[in-house]
Amino acid sequence: MGNITEFILFGLSYEQNVQIFCFIFFLLCYISLLIGNFVIIISIHFSHLFHQPMYYFLSQLSAMDIYYTSSVTPKLIVNLLTGRKTISYDYCMVQVFTMHFFGSIEVFILTTMALDRYVAICKPLHYMVIMNRKNCNFLVLAAWVGGAAHSFPQLSMTLKLPFCGPNEIDHYFCDIFPLLKIACTDTYVTGILVVINSGIISTIIFIILFFSYAIILWTLRTHSAEGRRKALSTCGSHFTVVVLFFVPAIFSYLRPPTTYPEDKVFALFYTIIAPMFNPLIYTLRNTEMKNAMRKVWCQKFCGKGNLN
Repeated sequence: MGNITEFILFGLSYEQNVQIFCFIFFLLCYISLLIGNFVIIISIHFSHLFHQPMYYFLSQLSAMDIYYTSSVTPKLIVNLLTGRKTISYDYCMVQVFTMHFFGSIEVFILTTMALDRYVAICKPLHYMVIMNRKNCNFLVLAAWVGGAAHSFPQLSMTLKLPFCGPNEIDHYFCDIFPLLKIACTDTYVTGILVVINSGIISTIIFIILFFSYAIILWTLRTHSAEGRRKALSTCGSHFTVVVLFFVPAIFSYLRPPTTYPEDKVFALFYTIIAPMFNPLIYTLRNTEMKNAMRKVWCQKFCGKGNLN
């Protein structure tokens, strides 16, 4: 570890007015994210939708949104409120691990949701056989195993870095590229490994998702107008989430291991903005989800309605 016991996060800005605005904005974003995703989780778990694979995966995605964003946003909000920009070495390493662990689980769950839509639209007669609850649980477990397989090597590489000089990180959270920049050793090989483990894998998964949705669109040509409308609405929501999450992440990791001022802006999309918008994207145009939410919450607060 060298002599460094804490790091200084530059954050988003040193201007007082900008910090006040960012504090209010990100606090509202985080509260909205928590409320939106908790509403989705509760609405699904206490309705008939929980037994449908698509909504079972959606509840898992909402949980990951909460875990993933909570690894970064509370610390950012506290730093903006107090003006303190320090983070301990241990907490920094925890951030590196949790960011990549929950972020990669989210990536795999998004992939699973694309698989679910592919089977539902392209192989409808076999849908309930292929996407039975046992297979759904296996896919969720595989997502967690994949998250561990991605994040533990990232953490291991970061823990081996010696820090003995500058301790200022030009970011609002601890990530590997900014840490490589201040490490007291040659980080070329480590940087290449990070690009492979994060950038190239994210790009491959994004390409797979893109082609899976292209196949779905091609298959929809033979469906009725109403079937096309419903499927396009669902797949459109999924693909919007995929783009919001993957494109900034690919920009951040699929490149030579260095840092740019724009990194912080792009990171906001996949750490805060995309998880905040996920509940809106998945519910605004989804009649089933809106009906389930209305029944569950009306029963809880109005004492009427049913869950069936």
